[in-house]
Amino acid sequence: MTGSISTSWLLPSPTNSKSFSTSKSISFPLTTNPRRSPDRFPSRSPSPSLQIRAGIRELRERIDTVKNTQKITEAMKLVAAARVRRAQEAVINCRPFTETLVGILHSINQCAQLEDIDFPLSNVRPVKRVALVVVTGDKGLCGGFNNAVIKKANVRVDELKQRGIECVVVSVGKKGNAYFSRRDDVEVDKCIEGGGVYPTAKEAQVIADDVFSLFVSEEVDKVELVYTKFVSLVKSDPVIHTLLPLTMKGESCDVEGVCVDAMEDEMFRLTSKDGKLSVERRKVEVERPEISPLMQFEQDPVQILDAMMPLYLNSQILRALQESLASELASRMSAMSNATDNAVELKKSLTVAYNRERQAKITGELLEIVAGAEALRGT
Repeated sequence: MTGSISTSWLLPSPTNSKSFSTSKSISFPLTTNPRRSPDRFPSRSPSPSLQIRAGIRELRERIDTVKNTQKITEAMKLVAAARVRRAQEAVINCRPFTETLVGILHSINQCAQLEDIDFPLSNVRPVKRVALVVVTGDKGLCGGFNNAVIKKANVRVDELKQRGIECVVVSVGKKGNAYFSRRDDVEVDKCIEGGGVYPTAKEAQVIADDVFSLFVSEEVDKVELVYTKFVSLVKSDPVIHTLLPLTMKGESCDVEGVCVDAMEDEMFRLTSKDGKLSVERRKVEVERPEISPLMQFEQDPVQILDAMMPLYLNSQILRALQESLASELASRMSAMSNATDNAVELKKSLTVAYNRERQAKITGELLEIVAGAEALRGT
């Protein structure tokens, strides 16, 4: 692809004086990103030639601006990479506990239902009103992370409305709070903002208390958790997880009955190699909890469920917060990496344009000097 630089200087002059104008046009090759070449997208027409209309001073200022932006994006990338490692380890360490706890709770709940024991949090009522706990991020500059989870929540809200089911939203995160507060067609029960750098059990407790009160008071018949599940550093999926009531199945399932728990979790771990960040692949096996159906409980199952339900709610919500944070940091690291690469390419293009403009100006001045010398020699 060929780009061109066209520069012109027009010096206004008073009446009865000669006007001086100079116009120059320079063409130069531009390096293109091979990942965005027209060969990969045959349906798209090649982009037109890049037109940069600026002088030497403007080009120099723009190069300095791009350099400063590159430093900022590089710093944000390194900060996100340092934080995502800790968030990733928290997600991986939390999953076995939460999955085992869910399996035990469902086994106890199954025994209680077989013995006709009434437990409020396991009563499956006709669904007339659903509470959606939507977990988003507190900051931007993370690609399409926030948009993906908000879009997932909107699709679920529209689906419930088409079935004639009312919906109430419990928003977690500043981005989700700002979005749902502007929508008049969605009822918002509560907006919660994260207070620390990493999710804590105290923050999960606040959300769990609100969800517990909504379900026990029968204001809602079902509670669903909408968050972004962390798969790897380059992939994250927004999922919907049924939080209440407890189902007979011993797995965490979405609204379509598909398990969202990672039975064989494939993770990517950040490492440092030759002074640079690199990614290596590891597989972490997660065993399914197996509970014997012949197990007998010394205490009443209702007492056991009453003691374990707060732990269940806190662990599930804390896991969702941790998965969402890890996905947000991984998305921010990827976005800042792409921004840094784009800044490097833009700086190269501007540097080429600056050098050619400077060379053209020098050449023009030399030609004027030679022309003036020849004119003097001719006289």
